[in-house]
Amino acid sequence: MKKYNLLVILLFSGLFVKAQENNKWTLQECVNYALENNISVKQSELDVELAELGKKDAFGNFLPNVNASATNSWNTGLTQNVTTGVLQTQTTRNFSAGITASLNLFDGLRNFKQLQRAKISKLASQYALDKMKDDITLFVADAYLQVLFNKQNLEILKMQNEVTREQMQRTEELVEAGSLPKGDLLEIEATFADEKQRIIVAQNNIRISLISLAQTLLIKDYENFDIVESGYDIFGTEILDNSVEDIVERAKEERSEIKIAEANKEIAQKDVEIAKGAYYPSVGAFFNYNTRESGQGRVVGAEVDPNDPTREIGVVESTGDIVVAPNVLTTIGSPLPFFEQLQRNDGISYGVQVSVPIFNGLATRNQVRRSQVNAKRAEYQLEQAELDLEANVYQAYVDAEGAFEAYEASLVAAYAQEQAFEYSTQRFDVGISNAFEFSQAKLRYENAQSEVLRTKYDYIFKLKVLELYFGVPVTDLKF
Repeated sequence: MKKYNLLVILLFSGLFVKAQENNKWTLQECVNYALENNISVKQSELDVELAELGKKDAFGNFLPNVNASATNSWNTGLTQNVTTGVLQTQTTRNFSAGITASLNLFDGLRNFKQLQRAKISKLASQYALDKMKDDITLFVADAYLQVLFNKQNLEILKMQNEVTREQMQRTEELVEAGSLPKGDLLEIEATFADEKQRIIVAQNNIRISLISLAQTLLIKDYENFDIVESGYDIFGTEILDNSVEDIVERAKEERSEIKIAEANKEIAQKDVEIAKGAYYPSVGAFFNYNTRESGQGRVVGAEVDPNDPTREIGVVESTGDIVVAPNVLTTIGSPLPFFEQLQRNDGISYGVQVSVPIFNGLATRNQVRRSQVNAKRAEYQLEQAELDLEANVYQAYVDAEGAFEAYEASLVAAYAQEQAFEYSTQRFDVGISNAFEFSQAKLRYENAQSEVLRTKYDYIFKLKVLELYFGVPVTDLKF
């Protein structure tokens, strides 16, 4: 019976032998790996990055817009000579360039509101990421504890099967000596075979639960994946010393789902303020610098028209055409250099522009009303989130209390079944009871041990859920 007592001590204290293999994963390693590689977490991190870009966009609204342009074109046909103003058929090349800067001076404070909205939106994305990490942590912890339960349940089955093997050998000797009937040996042999089948099922359960955990972690090497076979003690039960009302109030301050709903409410309110900004005039300043250059032929000479002494005529260098040029240039040579023309032909313009909204088909009014409706919806969603959180906390609190009571009851039942099994073993050894009664007592004791494991890990998990509602960070979860 020392073997049974030792098993109970190990089971109840959680002091299981640790695995020595370096490739076995601890719970913390599984959680960290999941948080780094889980697709849902990565998508939430991308949402945070997009929110940061939205914040930068909102900040960019305070900066001026600067644009530069340049055009180089060739025209063939009847065009106006840029030098003389005379229409004539010719091929000309024209180049123009400019740079324009504009700055929004006032737009109903919408740029300020958009920046505030972007900051809140980033916070909401971060809260959503935190909630996703909490959910993944609990999901991984549940899968990890399931593997532990299956592994330790297998150990119980193996130890019980070893006891059955020893008892089967003793019974065989007693049957051969004529002290026990043949039926007792057959009963124990059947029990031994049944336990072997249960061991096979337990081994398969371990493999399936390991594959499930590996898939959660996105690990494809199922064959080499394993976890540290350590038991986890129950500690930190002081969370149940708090009233459920205190936990609810703490959860409203700490939980990400409430923070997300609050942030969405603020975002909706900012949308209302942004929409109302369209009622106000907008004021902007601008500055423009431009210049041009032309490769068109230039008048290179001038003389008095023989037919009309009151006017001058000139010859276009590139075409040889005779044109009337009242203000013709008299400098002889090729067209002016490119940069010299740019310098002579440049100019600037600047000013302030005011736009006053008068009527736009009720678009602004409807947008304001639409934003107000969304703001009201966000208020309702916050109220619903608080109600859901309160219900979830009450449920988690009741579940944790119930799991703890179930665990304590399983300990009492396991102790009672152990005593009953010892008593049945003594009766069987002296021939007072038969093998069937012995096997039934042994099966009940084995089931009681398995129930202790199940209720233990169920309580640990539900306790961690309650701690998360109390605001314990993911990194502080200890099992």
